[in-house]
Amino acid sequence: MNAFFVSVEVRENPELVGLPVVVGGSGPRGVIAAASYEARVFGVRSAMPSSTARRLCPNLLFVDGHYSLYQQVSNRIMSIFMSFTPMVEPLSLDEAFLDVSSAARIHGEPEEIAHKIRSTIYKTESLLSTVGVASSKSVAKLASEAAKPRIVAGQITSGTGIKVVRKPDEQAFLNALPVRALWGVGPKTNTKLERLGLKTVGDIAKLPVEVLCGALGEANGHHLHRLAHGNDDRHVEPERSAKSISHEETFETDVTDPAVLHAEIVRMSDAVASRLRSAKLRARTINVKARYGSFETLIRSKTISAPTSNGVQIAEVAAELFDQVDVASGIRLVGVGVKGLSDQSFDQLSLLDGEDGEVQHNRDDVDEVIDEVRRRFGGTAIGPAAAIKESRTASGFTNRRPVIPE
Repeated sequence: MNAFFVSVEVRENPELVGLPVVVGGSGPRGVIAAASYEARVFGVRSAMPSSTARRLCPNLLFVDGHYSLYQQVSNRIMSIFMSFTPMVEPLSLDEAFLDVSSAARIHGEPEEIAHKIRSTIYKTESLLSTVGVASSKSVAKLASEAAKPRIVAGQITSGTGIKVVRKPDEQAFLNALPVRALWGVGPKTNTKLERLGLKTVGDIAKLPVEVLCGALGEANGHHLHRLAHGNDDRHVEPERSAKSISHEETFETDVTDPAVLHAEIVRMSDAVASRLRSAKLRARTINVKARYGSFETLIRSKTISAPTSNGVQIAEVAAELFDQVDVASGIRLVGVGVKGLSDQSFDQLSLLDGEDGEVQHNRDDVDEVIDEVRRRFGGTAIGPAAAIKESRTASGFTNRRPVIPE
């Protein structure tokens, strides 16, 4: 999807069409979650501090993120993908791999399927997307990037929307790309490659693998050498199970009040529990994250005896863990997360035995009522009483961002 979060916001608010818009916090510690192409003309990009973005574009418009809306739109888009093939591997809310090798008889050749997918998404959601078609994940990903709109000489240049890279043309396509286009090339690796005089993927492809391994290490050297030749044998995995779910938030100013921090822990625990139940999952391990103004980060975790998706239970453990954190010097960021996930249906039987089972059963009944209220009246219709204090005392937030299951 193209600038997904911002595109959804502009769709919902047509007066924003053609303006430099970002989704993200506008405070001094805010971070840009997504930027419109009009904002990118000024050099604004995702993950950039909001203060930097504002300096680059004084007229920048900030919009609060509506993550539940993005999730709903994403679910509908994923359903569109599933109507063409069951082999869909979501990477995030706005991106997925599709294996259409068995869909030709019904839907036509891959390029035709690509056109149908883009057309269906636009007709149903009024959102633009790009599709890369190739014989491997890595090349298809790069092809989709090549099909996107670009900023050239301070102007937005429309992309092709679809880029097909056929097997005989893969190496020529790869050779022209900059080295940073390859998966696994971050700033540090890019610097090392530049020291070797490697600027394009073609430069990497020509280099003996031994030299590459000597500079980057065996694993990374072989990895990049394979990708530079288009060698990627990973399959589309439609059943990617979540490994963790978490929620973290950054304060506008460092917080030292334990009551405010406790309220946030309770609220985030409830949010994590809600997403667990939505995914029909339970968790065994609960962790809390605290980051000081110095950016020093602490993580504490605890594994409980039986998996849970109950917000109160998660909050109790999270609060116990957070009590181990010294907050006197001020906390910049707090987070609650869970891992050790399992299917809710498989845990149910073992949890219904004895006194503990009765407690769990009561918790499940309450959770069902909470979820039904939220379905009918919205996500903010009901919540933990302990979190109410936050609205009166907390100093405000710049970056409320749920972390989507990995």
